[in-house]
Amino acid sequence: MNKKDILELKRRFKKDACTFTRLCGCYVDADRNKVTTFGETFLNLEDEEFYKYLEIAKKVMSGTIGNNILELEFPTAEEAPGGRQQFLMGLRESALKNDDLMDTFYDLVIENYSYVGNYLILVFHDAYDVITKTTDNNKLDESEEVYEYVLCAICPVELTKAGLGYHKDKNIIAPRIRDWVVSVPETGFLFPAFSDRSSDVNAMGYYVKDAKKAQPAFMQEVLGCEAKRTAAEEKKTFHGILKDVISEEVEDAKTVILDIQQDLNDMVEEHKNVFENEPVLLTPPAIREAMAEKGLSEEVISKVEEICEEAFGDTPPLAENLIDSKALQTHAAAKKANVLALEVESLKQKLEEKEALPEKEVILQVSAEKLPAIQTEFINGKKCIVIPLEEDEHATINGKHWNNAPF
Repeated sequence: MNKKDILELKRRFKKDACTFTRLCGCYVDADRNKVTTFGETFLNLEDEEFYKYLEIAKKVMSGTIGNNILELEFPTAEEAPGGRQQFLMGLRESALKNDDLMDTFYDLVIENYSYVGNYLILVFHDAYDVITKTTDNNKLDESEEVYEYVLCAICPVELTKAGLGYHKDKNIIAPRIRDWVVSVPETGFLFPAFSDRSSDVNAMGYYVKDAKKAQPAFMQEVLGCEAKRTAAEEKKTFHGILKDVISEEVEDAKTVILDIQQDLNDMVEEHKNVFENEPVLLTPPAIREAMAEKGLSEEVISKVEEICEEAFGDTPPLAENLIDSKALQTHAAAKKANVLALEVESLKQKLEEKEALPEKEVILQVSAEKLPAIQTEFINGKKCIVIPLEEDEHATINGKHWNNAPF
């Protein structure tokens, strides 16, 4: 799934374009009990509910691809009867009208979703008639296919804060009634994936609000997909490896890590200039190149390579996902400030040296052969140094050639 595919779906999540057929939900309390379940025809909802649910659905399609939105793939085993892919296919094909399937899905989520507190599981069903587009993106009045999918959003339900409020019926200011309010989703998914304007049943879109808490157990146990790290988690893992290994050998590990990041950043930028759409992966050669000329031993470089291979397996992360841009900007600014400080100190020292010279001191530099010819004479009542010049001799004063003309 790319940004263009996601935006195409999101543009339909509004009153005049929405085609959601059904909405189902299950409210779960902090003790993992089903408080209530419901199922409704979406287009029959009152306007206020309609818009609020659309806002929730939009959130599941929001954020950065690779960080908030991940594309997960099903292993072959999940395609067999009883597998998670087959279960989700059944959920979609039932159009959320099979109560037994819905209850099974709710139970699966409740058993594996990690959350402290109350939450609401929402599931939307839609059938999108994908209109054919020409190469110049003009729409044709004919259908390529019907993209049928389910979208799930899991939203925290939180108690409003205590406070005072106006009670109209009693015309008084008093403690307000605290309500349980549905918040924006923390987690969600889209099945099947919408890739190149077409359905891909072998993959799905997975959403997390907090990229540092991707809930791998939910990916594996509920969705049946292999757990995948977000860009934020990859960055944290990589930086942790560098810090642990490099700190064993280098005292100022932080500076070395920032220098390694800068090299990775330069590598990515140079690669983009040559191969516009081809990303740089953190393969062992890329790691070695970024760590070169940092004063690190071969043992440390090899150890970082080995641990990264173990951590990321056969799917090395994108190098650009591991770069902390803000930290690099701060590091570059600090380097620039240090250079400026050294230049200022050098100029200050030269100024001090100049100020230390005696006032009106005359400094001469002549060849050794000329020294015996130098004399002092009083001319017009002033003591002068006289250096006789032969016809083939010349003098340079303050960097200028002496030619008997006034300076």
